[in-house]
Amino acid sequence: MSDNDTRSAGAVDRFGFQHDQIVVEYGHDDDVSEMFRERVATVIGASFEPDDYTGIVDAVLLWWRDGDGDLTDELVDCLALLEDGGFIVLVTPGAGRPDRVAAHDVQEACATAGLTASGVIPIGEGGAWHAQRLVGRR
Repeated sequence: MSDNDTRSAGAVDRFGFQHDQIVVEYGHDDDVSEMFRERVATVIGASFEPDDYTGIVDAVLLWWRDGDGDLTDELVDCLALLEDGGFIVLVTPGAGRPDRVAAHDVQEACATAGLTASGVIPIGEGGAWHAQRLVGRR
């Protein structure tokens, strides 16, 4: 197993993805870490629900880039879909990418949406993406 495979597997485990969870994905594009996506799909034992899914989900996988719109609004929309105890994994571009989302923008959006963020974990080739688990405040 390569270092990137090990990193992706460890990140998926740390975020709390589990078998039989319903996970919807937003922001998928050709620049995402397919290795990370595949690992999540393997753990949950299913494909992701499409972005037009309207049911309740256990988790949201959200790929977000600078310029995608209003992150706070997106997080609030994601919260509306979550089962009690559910979580959002926010994945943003890593350092050096022109579409990187500033950390303070993520913090502000989380605070406004009523979410608490875990530490950032680099994923993908060369840490091209940064992922963190977001949960509602208790």
